[in-house]
Amino acid sequence: MLTAKGITKRYGSLEVLRGIDIELEPRTVTSIVGPSGAGKTTLLQILGTLDRPDSGSVVWDGTDVLAMRDAALSAFRCAHIGFVFQLHRLLPEFTLEENVAMPALIKGVRRAEAMAEAKRLLDYLGLAARAGHRPSELSGGECQRGAVARALINRPAAVLADEPSGSLDSHNRRELHRLFFDLRDDMGVTFLIVTHDEGLAADSDRVITMRDGLII
Repeated sequence: MLTAKGITKRYGSLEVLRGIDIELEPRTVTSIVGPSGAGKTTLLQILGTLDRPDSGSVVWDGTDVLAMRDAALSAFRCAHIGFVFQLHRLLPEFTLEENVAMPALIKGVRRAEAMAEAKRLLDYLGLAARAGHRPSELSGGECQRGAVARALINRPAAVLADEPSGSLDSHNRRELHRLFFDLRDDMGVTFLIVTHDEGLAADSDRVITMRDGLII
C-alpha cells in the first residue's frame, strides 16, 4: 500500500528526519509514538504528500507521488488520502453534512451523490440527527467524528491522523479510538496515527517508535 524509503528532511540547520524507511499494510491501525520533536508530524505530512522530503521516495500503491507536479499531487491526495487533525477544521459556515461532502465535491463528484455518501457515513457514525447542524452547534466529539467522516468520503487508500484525540475529554477520546477499530473491521479502513495516547498505541496492530528523527 505505502512504501517510503530514505526519507530525510531538514529545516535550516535542524535535521528533523534522518533517513526513514516505513511500510504501511492495508486494513491495519498503525500508531507512531515518541517524544515531542521526534519528527512524527513531519513524517506524517510527507507520507500524506502535504510536504516534500529533501531526499527519499514515497510510493502509494505503485505510484511515485514525489514525481508528480503540484496540481496532480493535490488531485491524488484528494482522491486517495484522508486526513484527521487534532482540531477538526470543519468550515463554520457549512453544515456537518456539507463539510463531510466537501472533499467529494472538490474531486468532482455530483452533488447529489456526494451528499448521499455524506449522509451514509454520518448515519454509520451515529450523527444522522446532527447532519444539518453547523460546527458551532456540535460538541467536540461530534465535530471530530464528523472530521473522520470527511476523511472517508472519497474512500481513500488510508487515513492519516495527527493527534486526533488530543483535544478531546477522556470519554470522547475512548469513543473516537473505538471508532478507528470499528472502521478497520467493518470497512477495511487503514489508519496511520501519530499519538501520545498509550491506550490507543497499545491496541494498535503495529506501533512505530521515533526518536531524534529516526525509527528505533
